[in-house]
Amino acid sequence: MIRRSAVDREWLCVAIELARLSPPVRTAYAVGAIIVDRHGQELARGWSRETDPYVHAEESALAKLSGTGVDLTGATVYSSLEPCSVRRSRPRPCAELIIAAGIGRVVLALREPPVFVDCHGVELLEAAGVEVIEMPDLADRVRATNAHVLGLE
Repeated sequence: MIRRSAVDREWLCVAIELARLSPPVRTAYAVGAIIVDRHGQELARGWSRETDPYVHAEESALAKLSGTGVDLTGATVYSSLEPCSVRRSRPRPCAELIIAAGIGRVVLALREPPVFVDCHGVELLEAAGVEVIEMPDLADRVRATNAHVLGLE
């Protein structure tokens, strides 16, 4: 039997690699996200700016499931960066979209650095009963992908 943490690590590494598909801009993070059902099957994936200049990774992945009737009970979102709690370009932040979708787990590598906003996505998710797993040992990979925003170039 494969340990859940090993499976979580594998999916999170894929999400981190997806972030590299995000067109780099100095005004937003590059993020990758994957939604996996309770049986371990991928349902959708997305990345920052995948479909328009303002779409977030989690938002993009969730949009692909909109209207499909897919049951997200027991699903997990793997996101390279903490789901946002504040949006300037959309009415609802990603943390709220995840909660509204009924997703019960979020696995992430890095909490959002306070470059643009003071993010409280983890706190919002946990307050709504979503289990949040952080894998900070993968955070440097997310920082490297976002060197253009973090001034690490």
